[in-house]
Amino acid sequence: MSTEYAVSWSPDQPIIDIRGLHKSFGNFEVLKGIDLSVHQGEVICIIGPSGSGKSTLIRTINGLTPINKGEIFVEGQLITGPKVDKLALRRKVGMVFQQYNLFPHRTVLDNVMMAPRLVLKEPKAEVRERARALLAKVRLAEKEDHFPGELSGGQQQRVAIARSLCMRPDMMLFDEVTAALDPETVKEVLNTIKEVATEGMTCVLVTHEMGFAREIADRVIFTDGGRIVEMGPPAQIFSDPQDTRTKEFLSQVL
Repeated sequence: MSTEYAVSWSPDQPIIDIRGLHKSFGNFEVLKGIDLSVHQGEVICIIGPSGSGKSTLIRTINGLTPINKGEIFVEGQLITGPKVDKLALRRKVGMVFQQYNLFPHRTVLDNVMMAPRLVLKEPKAEVRERARALLAKVRLAEKEDHFPGELSGGQQQRVAIARSLCMRPDMMLFDEVTAALDPETVKEVLNTIKEVATEGMTCVLVTHEMGFAREIADRVIFTDGGRIVEMGPPAQIFSDPQDTRTKEFLSQVL
C-alpha cells in the first residue's frame, strides 16, 4: 500500500478535499482550478450546462480521470500521487454511471456479487447475503435470478446501484444516472438514491434533475466553463442565485 494511504483522518475533516484542480484534454482545458470540500454525510448536487466539466470532476475523485495539476484528498489521503493504490481508493469511493455496464450473461445476483468476490476475495456466502439484502433495498429481490436484458432501464440502474453498494464504500458518486432512462423510470431510481443519501452516505451527484437536487442536496454547485460559479444551499441557488450566469442557466431549465 502506498504512503498516500498512511494518513490519519477524522470525520470532522473533509472526506473529499479538492485543491486547485486542473484537467485538460489536449489543448482544451476542462477544469480550471476547482476547489471543493465535502464533509462526511453531505449530499452535493452538481448542476450546469453540458460541457461544463461536471462529469470530469467527479471522475477524478475515484481516479478514473487523471489530473494535470492540483491535489485531491479522500479521507485525508492524497489520491492524485503517482503511487496511489487504485484498488483501495475504489473500495472507498463507489460510482454509478449513466450506462449500467451490467454483464448481460450474468444474473442480477451474480452482477451484484461479482466485485466483492473477485476483487476483495470475500467469502461467497457472506457476499450473497449482503447482495440479497441490497437487492431487497432497491426493491428488486424477486429479480435476482433474472438477466439484465429482462429488466427495464430503471431496474438495471438500481441493480448498478446495489452492485456499487455491495463493495461497502464510504462515499458514492452518481454521474447523470437518470440521463439514459425513460421518464417513467426516472423516479424509481431517484427514490433509491434518496434512500441511500438519507441513511447517511456521503453522495456527490451530477444531475439535470433540478427538483431532485432541490429536495435532496445539502449544497448545490453550479459549474460553467470548467469553474465553480456558485455554490450554496438549494433554497439560495434555486430561489435567490447571486451570479448572473447561474440566473441565466436556471431560467432555461426551471
